[in-house]
Amino acid sequence: MTTAAAPSSAALALDAACDHLLALQEPAGWWKGELQTNVTMDAEDLLLREFLGVRRPRDTEEAARWIRSQQRDDGTWATFHGGPGDVSTTVEAYAALRLAGDPADAAHMRAAARFVLDAGGIEASRVFTRIWLALFGQWSWRDLPVLPPEMMFLPPWFPLNVYDWACWARQTIVPLTIVSAARPVRPLPFTLDELRTGRRVRRAPRGGWEAAFAALDRALHRYERRPVPGLRRAAVRRAAEWIVARQERDGSWGGIQPPWVYSLIALRLCGYGLDHPVMRKGLDGLERFIIRDEQGRRLEACQSPVWDTVLAINALRDAGLPPDHAALVKAAGWVLGEEIRGPGDWSVRRPGLRPGGWAFEFDNDVYPDVDDTAEAVLALRRVDHPDVRPAVERAVTWMAGMVSRDGGFAAFDADNTRTLCTRLPFCDFGAVIDPPSADVTAHTVEALVAEPPAPPARPDLVRRAVVWLLKAQEEDGSWFGRWGANHVYGTGAVVPALVAAGVRTDARCVRRAVAWLESHQNDDGGWGEDMRSYTDPSWIGRGASTPSQTAWALLALLAAGERSEAVERGVAWLVSHQRPDGTWDEPFFTGTGFPGDFSINYHLYRLVFPISALGRYVAAVGATAQPHETAVAEQAGHSEAGGTRTVAP
Repeated sequence: MTTAAAPSSAALALDAACDHLLALQEPAGWWKGELQTNVTMDAEDLLLREFLGVRRPRDTEEAARWIRSQQRDDGTWATFHGGPGDVSTTVEAYAALRLAGDPADAAHMRAAARFVLDAGGIEASRVFTRIWLALFGQWSWRDLPVLPPEMMFLPPWFPLNVYDWACWARQTIVPLTIVSAARPVRPLPFTLDELRTGRRVRRAPRGGWEAAFAALDRALHRYERRPVPGLRRAAVRRAAEWIVARQERDGSWGGIQPPWVYSLIALRLCGYGLDHPVMRKGLDGLERFIIRDEQGRRLEACQSPVWDTVLAINALRDAGLPPDHAALVKAAGWVLGEEIRGPGDWSVRRPGLRPGGWAFEFDNDVYPDVDDTAEAVLALRRVDHPDVRPAVERAVTWMAGMVSRDGGFAAFDADNTRTLCTRLPFCDFGAVIDPPSADVTAHTVEALVAEPPAPPARPDLVRRAVVWLLKAQEEDGSWFGRWGANHVYGTGAVVPALVAAGVRTDARCVRRAVAWLESHQNDDGGWGEDMRSYTDPSWIGRGASTPSQTAWALLALLAAGERSEAVERGVAWLVSHQRPDGTWDEPFFTGTGFPGDFSINYHLYRLVFPISALGRYVAAVGATAQPHETAVAEQAGHSEAGGTRTVAP
């Protein structure tokens, strides 16, 4: 059990962490940690290059080496560190290694095949995996759900139009309508018969909408046999134009992997040559997302420089860096240069709203998001930069206009809550709509409290958002975390927001949240929550302690005015687990892409959130050393020698 940490040891840990974070800043002013996901990114990258005919031996060898390095002793690949083997991920990794030349009778391949067969074979994999297999003749297009490109003609008010999908799903669905219509096959020099059970895939509808959409899919299959030629050509052309119009400056689509790879495939099927500027820019842009090291070559599913930079600014300000510190001013200048001033897909639901805000990535002008914008507003207002005010005012106006009808805030769209598309047979993986969430609403509340929206925004905007948060509190006192794992993240975001909005720290909602956090503190003093909590309630609030999740819990407790043993033990856990270089190890995934399906390890989370928590703790309790504190610091395993104070006293 971790003992309490002295304020002086916490201050020393804070100094070391700030030094490390400042050393990671890029010359242009931004920060970016690796965004680690799973090997499907690398497997699909090889399959994409094989389909397009651009796969190179060096890329293949390096990617295969990385994929092999991530296989576990039981032969499986998982979607997050320590998670269970995932059949779809294992099938895709296996196919990529076969493509790289690994023989089916190699020991590691036999182990993977045994797991796949025991899990139900290729037949049990998700639809996206079977689409990849169909591209290479390893699955029949007839046995996949149909996505007709004619859906491009549905108006935004009509059910199942493309704007009913969340932005990440929308960008993926549109190119897949072209792929689904073309049904291409690029044969491989091998088969994957060793992964088949021979059982027919039967997903019997349970009645209601599921049965209705199963019937619709059967009708669409009949239509696919003889589509209306002129209508089909016009639909494919409109889909292709939609895709091309949304390519970003760096060649990506939305700055994320799924629409990127499917858009390249779709445009190739439409006749775009590999030397076409759109295709060339798309393929060249992938290089920016590739990491090479001694383990091989891996592809980031996305990059998060804006998010990482605004979190770093807020962390360093929490740590006491003055608002005119050179690193913060440079970072603010870079963030201001990333402001999005033009319309995007969000304008479909909010056509009269003036643009303003930030996206997650280097290049994603079509999809700014409310969460990044809220954190950017909180960060920029804490830095002395001469150009902050106009950008913050534009951002606040845009955020206020993105409120959904129920008073909550979602990430990318307003009122993206129609659930019909979630019932389609196609949707067996990942979130496909973007309803308001507690964490995004909480961050927005904090930003709007700090910077109240000017008219014509409704004066009760914050009050309605707070009511939304109170209604969203779980029976156990926690909040669900949409974009981070999970109830620890949600609760860590909401409690500071409620207090900032004027909710008393002795209010019942805050006390229930505090009690939930204290009851879920690990014996070692930290907090953790396994990704399985999204699908298995027994994991809620349970998991190995991690730096980021411990920090989230501390941020909530400190905001609630707690100076309890739980806070002291949590701070001691951070102090005792800090590395000599000032950062922390965090192999566990604590970020969320799709709850229950796609998890993320943000490599900067392990640093920025502990800095914020330690900074707020030190500010709350002071950092004056007492005679006995050296012994406490030594017991926590933290050396007091060699520390450099880089923050303001």
